[in-house]
This record gives sequence, C-alpha cells and structure tokens, in this order.
Amino acid sequence: MVKRIVVNIKTNTISKASRFYQDILGLEVLMDHGWIKTLGNEEEAKVQISFAEQGGNDTEVPDLSIEVDNVDEVYEKMKKAGFEVT
Repeated sequence: MVKRIVVNIKTNTISKASRFYQDILGLEVLMDHGWIKTLGNEEEAKVQISFAEQGGNDTEVPDLSIEVDNVDEVYEKMKKAGFEVT
C-alpha cells in the first residue's frame, strides 16, 4: 500500500517557492537541508495522481493543481505577490 508520494520540483530559487507555498498557501516547513526544502501540513489526504492529454477545452495540461478552501483570499494574495494565475 502506498503511504506517501512526494512531488519534487526543480528550482534555482527555493526562496521564491517558499514565498509561494509558505507565505501565500500557509504550508509549514517539514524539512530544510538548504538545498532541498519540504513544505506541507499534517492533514490527512487521499493519494491521487492524474494523467491528462489536455487541460480541458483543449488547454495545456497544468503541471500542478492546488485545492484551497478560501480561493478568493488566496487569489488576491497571489495577485498582490505578483504571481501569474492561469
């Protein structure tokens, strides 16, 4: 049985990733070795992997989907921080 799947995203700017996932989405630092930082929370979640040929209405397949319970608030935080939401 699968207990955990972790997504690793290559970046040259961990600080920007921290700004987005920590400051905007509120995730906590679970591990930080300087060259790799893991953010997350202690919530229980189902394991899900999606495979797609297109993103809906013939759009590009998104690299990542994020579900939040306060979409309007998070959207405003992202706009204020200068992140592009597609």
